Parts: sequence; C-alpha cells; structure tokens
Amino acid sequence: MLKALIFDMDGTLVHSDPIHLRAFAEVLGPQGVAIDDEIYHSTIIGRTNPAIFASLLPHLGVEDHEAFADEKEAAFRRLALDLEPLAGLMEVLDWAKAQGIKIALVTNAPRLNADHMLDVLGLASYFPVQITIDQVERGKPDPLPYLTALERLGVRADEAIAFEDSPSGMKAAKGAGIYSFGVLTGLSAGEMMKAGADATLADFHDAGLWNLLKQKSAA
Repeated sequence: MLKALIFDMDGTLVHSDPIHLRAFAEVLGPQGVAIDDEIYHSTIIGRTNPAIFASLLPHLGVEDHEAFADEKEAAFRRLALDLEPLAGLMEVLDWAKAQGIKIALVTNAPRLNADHMLDVLGLASYFPVQITIDQVERGKPDPLPYLTALERLGVRADEAIAFEDSPSGMKAAKGAGIYSFGVLTGLSAGEMMKAGADATLADFHDAGLWNLLKQKSAA
C-alpha cells in the first residue's frame, strides 16, 4: 500500500535548472570557466557541490571549492525569486495530504536553498520531513539520503514512490529500493530510463502517474 511520496527539489518540484546555470555562469565566468547547457548536463546536474567544483576548478583546493560553492548558492537564492511549482504538483500534494499519505523532500541542496525555495513556492507546510545535504554524510548518488527519509517517515521502500530528474538522484532512489518516476525537466525519457527510472513524466498531470497513485492507495 502507498504510504509516502518522496520528492527531489531542483528540476522536480520546480524547473530551476536555468537559474542554477545562470548562477554557476556568474560565479565561474570570472575564473575562465564557461558554463553552457552541455557542461551543465554533463558535469553539474544532480551532483554535489564538492564534486562539481572539484571537476570545474581542479587546480584549487577544498577550501576554495567551498567558498565558490557558497558564492554560487547565494547567487542562486538572489536570482530565484519568481518560481512556480511544476504543472500538476499542487494537485498531487493536495491529493496525498487528503489521503493521509506522507510527503518528504530529499535534495542535495543545502538547507538555506531548501528553505528559500519552499518559501518562494509556498510549499514548506507540505514537507514535514526534509533531508538536505547538510543532514547526511553522503549525498546522492548514494542511497543514504533516501534511506534516511524512509526511516524518518517510518515506511518501507515498497510503500513509497520517488520523483527524480537526474541520473545521480535516480541511482540514489533506486539504490534505496523505491519505485521511481523520472521527471523530464532536463533529460530525455531515454536518459532517465537508462538511469533506472521505472517510468517517466513530463509533469504531474501525467495519466500514468495518477493511475498508479490511485491503484496503490487502494491496495
């Protein structure tokens, strides 16, 4: 029986990738690192900041990477002021709430970003359980963030559904044993299925999603 829905944040609750790209470009441009769609998708999407900055600024040390990461996240929060939930998301959240289905957030973003984005989107009250990168020893693609969410929700993996938009996030969700939808805000259905998605959706109006939600909630 379905007892919980677990959502990634960036690219899943909201199509925020273009804003992240702008923030990375703003911070890294003066360092001679050009950020375009290709670099964003190959090097940035779904990865943790330490891994991203180690790849893009390999000549610098960990302290510099951390400083650039903080600068980039501050730039993102400054730019991310006009966000809208992905189409159909509110219907899913309201339906889950009415059904008594638990809801959680699992993100590689820092707590400051999660608080900012949920506040701008008006969604904070929907996510009593929030797992951010600050709370776990290992971020996605490790399954630990999802395993932590399952523990805090008090549900088994087979009682939950996850939503992810990146290969690393999908690997984490599937590594925790959760049925997972790939959200197609940045990658193709083929790319998300290759990453392990059980199914894909363009937005939360997807008929296949609703059929599964109703089927599992009635089980």
